[in-house]
Amino acid sequence: MALRKIRIMGDEILTKTCRPVTDMTPRTRTLVQDMLDTMYDANGVGLAAPQVGILKRIVVIDIGEGPLVMINPEILEKEGEQRGQEGCLSLPGQAGMVTRPNYVKAKALDLDLKPFEIEGEGLLARAICHELDHLDGIMYVRFVEGELFDVTDEEAQEEPEDEWEETEEQEESAEGKDA
Repeated sequence: MALRKIRIMGDEILTKTCRPVTDMTPRTRTLVQDMLDTMYDANGVGLAAPQVGILKRIVVIDIGEGPLVMINPEILEKEGEQRGQEGCLSLPGQAGMVTRPNYVKAKALDLDLKPFEIEGEGLLARAICHELDHLDGIMYVRFVEGELFDVTDEEAQEEPEDEWEETEEQEESAEGKDA
């Protein structure tokens, strides 16, 4: 598959609300695989479709337990509180302290558009909240307590090369969908 260009904070697409996925097309399957490849290449634990320029409600997460693909995800429950360092592939080299729920229960669709529920604590809860925020045009910097700070992991700051980039309009046109 292909690596996609990760959009950086300041790119207008990161402030937009994503549209639900209504059917699974080969292009959407390719997008999901490209998102996973891009996330792994950038040493991330999560990636949302708008971070690669596509306004669809899709996120991928891997906290070290294997890939989780969530299509049209929604948080059903939140409990507790955790405070910790958070970063984002769309803001390379920076991190901040953010308070998130310690537990979340969410529902989503899988790659076959079959519904499922997932419960997560700790890092998984944080990742689900962080990635779902992206689908509504919200970046974690909105929740940072204090100042952002530099992180030193240079490998995580490298941007993947991108041979091709789709705009939202190209994606819609290729699928024959209206906005």
